Amino acid sequence: MASKDPPLIIRGKDEMREWSRSARAEGKTIGLVPTMGFLHGGHLSLIHESKKHADLTVVSIYVNPGQFSPNEDLSTYPSDFDGDIQKLNSVSGGVDVVFHPQNLYDYGGRRSSGGEEEEGKVVSCVEINGGMGHETWVRAERLDNGLCGNSRPVFFRGVATIVAKLFNIVEPDVAVFGKKDYQQWRIIKRMVRDLDFGINVIGADLIRDEDGLAKSSRNVHLSPQERERALSISKSLSNAKFAAENGQLNCKELRDSVIQAIQEAGGKVDYAEIVEQESLEALKEISSSSPAVFCVAAIFGNVRLLDNMEINV
Repeated sequence: MASKDPPLIIRGKDEMREWSRSARAEGKTIGLVPTMGFLHGGHLSLIHESKKHADLTVVSIYVNPGQFSPNEDLSTYPSDFDGDIQKLNSVSGGVDVVFHPQNLYDYGGRRSSGGEEEEGKVVSCVEINGGMGHETWVRAERLDNGLCGNSRPVFFRGVATIVAKLFNIVEPDVAVFGKKDYQQWRIIKRMVRDLDFGINVIGADLIRDEDGLAKSSRNVHLSPQERERALSISKSLSNAKFAAENGQLNCKELRDSVIQAIQEAGGKVDYAEIVEQESLEALKEISSSSPAVFCVAAIFGNVRLLDNMEINV
C-alpha cells in the first residue's frame, strides 16, 4: 500500500541539508537513492532496499553533466519528472523526500568564459560550458581504469564527484546503488572507505525485465528489433556463467563465446571482461579464491547497454 502523502520535493542544497539534520536530531536514520530520473523497476527496487536499512528515504533526481563528455548523450538523456513522482507515489510506504536540484555546479559567482575543448584533453560537459567555477574532482585512481573507463574517460570522475556532493548535501546514513553499474558501485564503496564517509554503501542486485534484459533508462531508445537482438547479452552471459560453474574456467574461452554471440546478433562489443569482484582486475582463470564478475558493455543501434553476472565457483 502506497503512502497517503506524496514526497516532499526539495530543490535547494541548504533546504536539503536542513531537512536531513532536523531528521537526524529526531533520531531518524536516512537512506539515499541517487538517480538521474526516468525511473523504472530497477530504481524502485533500490528504494525498497533503502527502506530496509533506514527510517527515511531520500531519492535524488539529477542528470549530472559532470559525467558526460561533450560528444555523449547528455541532451538526449530521457526525462519525465511528473512520471517519476507518480512512480514514487506508488512505492509501498512511500518516499520521504525527492531532492531535485536545478544545477549542483552553479555556485552563484561569476561564470567563467568557457571556450573550446583543448586539443588532447578530455573534459566534461561542465568544463566545456565554462565550469561555472567548478574545478575540484574526485577519482578512484585505479578502479576507474578499464571497463567503462576506457571508452568514457571522464565518466567515473564525474560520478564520484557528484556522489560526494550528494553525500555532503543529504548527509545520509545509508546509500543504495544498483549492481548493474558494477564498476560504479565498487568505485563509490572505495571512495567512501578512502575518504572516511560515515555511510553504509549497499549494492542491490541487478533487476531484469521478463525477457532478461537488464533494466535501464536507456532501454526506451531501443526499437523492438534492437531489443530482441540485445537479449543476446543476458543469454550469452547466462551461458558463460553456467559453463564456468560446470568447470569451464578459462576466461578467454568464456569471453570469446560472449563476444561471438553479441556480434552475431548485430551488436558492437565495447568490452567483455571477467574481473575479480572487488579489485576489478582482469582474470585469466576463475577460481574459488577469486570471485569473478563478467562485465559487458555492448551497443545495439545507438544504445549502449551494460550487463554483468557474478560467478562464484
